[in-house]
Order: sequence, then C-alpha cells, then structure tokens
Amino acid sequence: MKKYNVGILGYGWVATAHIAAINATRQAQVTAVCSARKLDAAELSAKHGGGITCHHDLDALLADKTLHAISICSYPYDHAKQAIAAAKAGKHLIIEKPLALSWKDCQAIQRAVKAARVETCVCFECRYSSQFLATKAVLDQGLLGKVHYGEVDYYHGIGPWYGQFRWNTRKDAGGSSLLTAGCHALDALLLCLGNDVVEVTSYDTKSRSRLFQPYEYATTSVTILKFKNGAVGKCAAVVDCLQPYYFHTHLVGSEGSVLDNKFHSTKLGGLNKNKWSELSMKMLDSGEVSDHPYLTQFEAFFDALDAGKEMPLTSLSEAMRSHEIIFAADKSAATGKPVRV
Repeated sequence: MKKYNVGILGYGWVATAHIAAINATRQAQVTAVCSARKLDAAELSAKHGGGITCHHDLDALLADKTLHAISICSYPYDHAKQAIAAAKAGKHLIIEKPLALSWKDCQAIQRAVKAARVETCVCFECRYSSQFLATKAVLDQGLLGKVHYGEVDYYHGIGPWYGQFRWNTRKDAGGSSLLTAGCHALDALLLCLGNDVVEVTSYDTKSRSRLFQPYEYATTSVTILKFKNGAVGKCAAVVDCLQPYYFHTHLVGSEGSVLDNKFHSTKLGGLNKNKWSELSMKMLDSGEVSDHPYLTQFEAFFDALDAGKEMPLTSLSEAMRSHEIIFAADKSAATGKPVRV
C-alpha cells in the first residue's frame, strides 16, 4: 500500500489521465471515484488497478476517512463549490485548470484552503513539461541575460472533433479562450518572465468558420503584459485555428534568445551567430491529456506533502496570480481598456 489514497471527482477524459498518473507515482493510489454517471466498482478496479470504490454523491466521497486527497476533474463551473467542500473536509487538493470561472470564486477557494490548512496542486502541468523545465534551466543559468521581451502562445483548434467541444462552447463552462486553454500559455509566460505584472491590455476576436459558430465567446485573444521591471510580454490564446497544435515560445534577453526548442547565447563562446543551437527537449505538441506531464507534477505534490511544504511551481499561490492576470485580461478585452493589476 502506498502512503496517500486519492479520490477522483468527476470521471471523464481528464480523470483517466489523473488516475493513470497518480497510480504511477511512488507515493499514491486512486481508491475512490465519484461521478454522476453510473459506474461499476469492479470494472473500474480492473481497468485502473487496485481497489476502487464508487460514489455518486460528493458528501459520501468526502466522508471517506481513508482518503487523503481529492483530485477535482469535474466541469469548471463546479470546481469552486467542490474544492471548498473538500478543503472543509480536510482533504488535500489537486484541481484541474481553471481553478474557477471567476476571480471571486478563486478567492473563495483560497480562503477555504487557508482556513483548513490543506495543500493544493493546480494543474498548470506545462510547467513540468520537458519544454519548460529546459527553458527555465536556460534562463536560470543566465544564458539569456536579462529578458526584456517574451511571447508564449497557445494554438489548439478545439472544434466538433474534440470531446471537450460539447461543453466548452458555453460561456458559463469555457469562460474565454484564455481561461479554457490559453491559460497554460499565459502561466508559462509568467514562469519565464516572473509574475510581477502591473498592467494588461487584451483584444479578442472570433473565427468566421462555421465549425466554431457554437462558441458563445470570442475564441481568439491576444494579451500584452507590462511588467514592473519594464519587460513586456505577449500571449495569444487561439482555440479556433485549423492547424497542428503549437505552443509557441520566444524569449529575448540581453545575452541571447530562445525560440521554441532553439537558442542562441553570447555567453557560450564559438557559437555561430547566424545559426540557432538546438535544445534537446520534448516539445508540447498535443492537447491529449495522456501526453501531459501529470506524473512529474503529482510526484512533486506528494513529495511536498511528505515535507509539509507548499509544492513548487504549481502551488495555489502561483496559480492564483496567473488567474488574477487572466481575469484582468478578459476584463480588458470586454471593456477595450487597459487593466491595472
């Protein structure tokens, strides 16, 4: 038996990736699933391994004293009430992005977590990807010098061919192109440039393709961020594109640049200034949850629980800042005015 028993709240596409990753960690296993749909405990146990109990009621799940943590994989509009209830029940939390669909609800989650003194992991798992672990290492080694400009952009067409489409089109479920998916790119931009943002300006638009007509909100946005140290950043969130998945990264500093999986640095002698050097990394190139680095992230979370510390990179406090800036950007797009943060 492993040290931590985890209950899964919501049994959809992303939950299957959470279960596989949690069960693959050294420290934890999934022992319960709660879903509105009818589930067979024996079937789930056989599929995922280990003994899994099924619940159809949140209260019953939270009353299970053998559970140490709850992984919230439900619809975004349910996250806030479920996270607050789980925190009050004394359960540690893994919460899929977005935390919630409003800043007010995010703050309510933060208050509940603080009052209950539980720990939280928010699924901005791209911070644990090969791409951004390597990019951050380049930055931390000082190979780019002082970064004054950065852009991280998210291109992923979420159309009728994609399972998420059936509910993601609703304003009260997806929220915005930035909140529903582009949040990964904005969060990665903050990882690289820091989160000391003082002002955001955002504009949005929408594809004229009939494929994306069901969306109740603008499906493309571009956000400009001004940082306290004078740096400038840009984040495009495009979920109505017809192209392969692309997580674009370009960072420009006083000593060099990174462009996706390539870099140049004046700190390294002998490099050809007319040719990029290549970083050996696995690029983020798919929206499939089975490809996401949940295993690395969840192991870091359980290690933090062991140490009694806030987890690195994707703690609640880090995620709160990213969400604050996301909601400011959406406000700017709605009002046509810059928003101070």
